[in-house]
Amino acid sequence: MADAPVLTCEVLVVGAGLPGLAVAGDARRAGVRDVIVIDVPEIRTVGDPPPVEIIGGIEVERIDASGDHVVVDTSDGPIRARVAIDTRPLHARAAEMAIPVAPEVAEYVHGTPDGFEVEDRDVLVVGGGERAISDAAQLVADGARVVLAFTGPFEGLASAARSLLAALEHAGYLTVLWYSVPTEIVALGDEMMAAFDDRRTPDLVFDHVVCADPVELEPGEGRVVVLGSPGFSTGEAWAAISRGIDPALPAPQVLDRIPARHPIEVERLRAQHYNAVITSFDHAHGDLWVLRIRPDRPATAHAAGQYATLGLGAWEPRADTAEEGRPVRADKMIRRSYSISSRILDDRGWLVDPRDEDEIELYVVHVRPDGDNIPQLTPRLALKRPGDRVYLGPKVTGRYTLRPVRDPTDDVVLLGTGTGEAPHNAMTGELLRRGHTGAIVHAVSVRYRDDLGYEATHRVLEARFPNYRYVPLVTREEDTPKRYVQDLLRDGDLVELLPHGFDPDRTHVFLCGNPAMIGPPTWDGDVPTFPEPVGACELLHEQGFTLDRRTVDGNVHFEEYW
Repeated sequence: MADAPVLTCEVLVVGAGLPGLAVAGDARRAGVRDVIVIDVPEIRTVGDPPPVEIIGGIEVERIDASGDHVVVDTSDGPIRARVAIDTRPLHARAAEMAIPVAPEVAEYVHGTPDGFEVEDRDVLVVGGGERAISDAAQLVADGARVVLAFTGPFEGLASAARSLLAALEHAGYLTVLWYSVPTEIVALGDEMMAAFDDRRTPDLVFDHVVCADPVELEPGEGRVVVLGSPGFSTGEAWAAISRGIDPALPAPQVLDRIPARHPIEVERLRAQHYNAVITSFDHAHGDLWVLRIRPDRPATAHAAGQYATLGLGAWEPRADTAEEGRPVRADKMIRRSYSISSRILDDRGWLVDPRDEDEIELYVVHVRPDGDNIPQLTPRLALKRPGDRVYLGPKVTGRYTLRPVRDPTDDVVLLGTGTGEAPHNAMTGELLRRGHTGAIVHAVSVRYRDDLGYEATHRVLEARFPNYRYVPLVTREEDTPKRYVQDLLRDGDLVELLPHGFDPDRTHVFLCGNPAMIGPPTWDGDVPTFPEPVGACELLHEQGFTLDRRTVDGNVHFEEYW
């Protein structure tokens, strides 16, 4: 041990639970540069750690304060510090409860919040230090209804612990009984009841009780502070740091709200904003997803081709490390509209009737950061799984529907790119379900064949319905000719696919996807001006088709899905 290299710091904190992290955070925010936290085994961390070095899983063997510095011998070698704060007693389980407990309920009285089911249970936490607050916060995060009988001085807590307790109480996550101590715990049927020494506090019924009072140890002296001993709180730790490092260090401040990305606040924001659940999340490949989402209230009725709004909070983590250009408020909702897709066939192989569905299906591509383009929604969605909650807009809307197709003998051509296929899947299912007899051609252009997330379903439809054709086009597949939607129109392929030819008098064309493929014009009266490069609208206009615009119902309908 003597030959091991010595790690040095200004403040060394032993224990990475709430007390240790609170003290370390106070020191770091006050300007102490070198703060190290030793995360000794079996100490549970609550919340986000402060920006300090945390060394995990080592044991403290000896603390020597006889020299100019405190030297702490550990299982990984010695650490030398100007001040050492030992929080281990705050994590030690009390040897025995000081409160009489009826034998019938003794198994429901614990010294730690671990090891028993707490979701939707009533739990009483008893204690007067950071350990009690840490246990209460953990129980809240795990879904318990918590009452904290706080028995110690609030002013003696570190600022981070006071902030957390004040915020938890302010937000209504727990009820704090200030200076009200249980006098006994008795059996009450299948539950237990706690009586208190304050006459203003009524007897209360709980499922579990957690005793968070620390064991008693002798106080430290000089530059070594042992927290949890009589009269030594984390407030005393700050005084020791200030004396040992710089008496001019600014005193830490207490906040009355939880940071937006704190796990407890994240759960509150999710509960406040999210109103739907992901029921399935299938990957055509890593960056192409088919999601099914069920809203809390039945509100999935929609016309084929319409869109819904999907949202996640900015508090959700990203799957990448990209820095969003402009700061995003952590409590902001990020929303994006997606055309509603369809599985088309149910599990029995029958055509889906959307009126029987209580979910909607979305076809989503994971957008990766590219230069200054930093997407916000899909990198957060990438971390979600079935059972996770999301926001779903209460209204499904959109004018891109089959409303113009009134004659069941008309031909319908659906042309899309990438996930712009989504509304065409819904339209395909609707046309086939209502017995459309005209030809239906569904073409989609993608980069690689793996990007055809619904191909297997469309091949089943082709085999079952003689009037249906599915035409996949790929642009980057090796040994496969590069084909775009414009090539399909330019080369006359549709004339061969439709029994009456590509006839504007009896054909409706639907376009969805990349605006460069669609190429919508600007209008000067009845005169269109088309963009470069040539898009589908210009090619169709040249072949005698009429483009939809505000005052004209044509037979070319488009949705700029971008």
